[in-house]
Amino acid sequence: MATWANFGFQDSVSPLMEQLTFFHDHTLFILLMITVMVGYLLSTLWFNRYTNRFLLEGRPMKVIWTIIPAVTLIFIALPSLRLLYLLGEVNQPAFTLKVVGHQWYWSYEYSDFGNVEFDSYMVPSGDLKMAGFRLLEVDNNVVLPLRTQVRALVTAADVLHSWAVPALGVKIDATPGRLNQTSFFINCSGMFYGQCSEICGANHSFMPIVLESVAPGGFLEWLKKER
Repeated sequence: MATWANFGFQDSVSPLMEQLTFFHDHTLFILLMITVMVGYLLSTLWFNRYTNRFLLEGRPMKVIWTIIPAVTLIFIALPSLRLLYLLGEVNQPAFTLKVVGHQWYWSYEYSDFGNVEFDSYMVPSGDLKMAGFRLLEVDNNVVLPLRTQVRALVTAADVLHSWAVPALGVKIDATPGRLNQTSFFINCSGMFYGQCSEICGANHSFMPIVLESVAPGGFLEWLKKER
């Protein structure tokens, strides 16, 4: 999870988040090369005394400074389009998790397992345990099996919300009257935290998300307890 000293991405726990991190590094490297090249040219122009009194239009130079940015944009656009389609793809999910945003809590439903459903509220600061995280803990975690393709259907009951878990690379709008879907695959077990990422009212910052990834056997045991 993110801490006060973390200025980068959270550790990725899904293939999609890994691809997002790679694309970020790829784009940042291209921007770094552009910055270095432009800085070098500016410093060269500032300190040299060369002039070209006979340069009127400079068509070859115009062609060069048009082609180079176009090629650079292609190197950014192609991986971006590939990643965009990967994020929207839902590949034969093992089961579906239904998510409903409310003011100001989340509701979850496992309709493939006998309609197991529950509400998830933030734990008040006064009720936190010693190891709890303020404004991030909830009374009912979303329990999901490890290394399983999960489809999430997301909507809202009142106003716009956004269901976001940074470690999974998931951020999807919860829109009243509309059903949005996404999918993810969790690589490792653990607790992953997220929050509503759409300003939805006075208690917008008080509706966190907690995903708990466990082994398939532990997930089935949890389902038996919830029924």
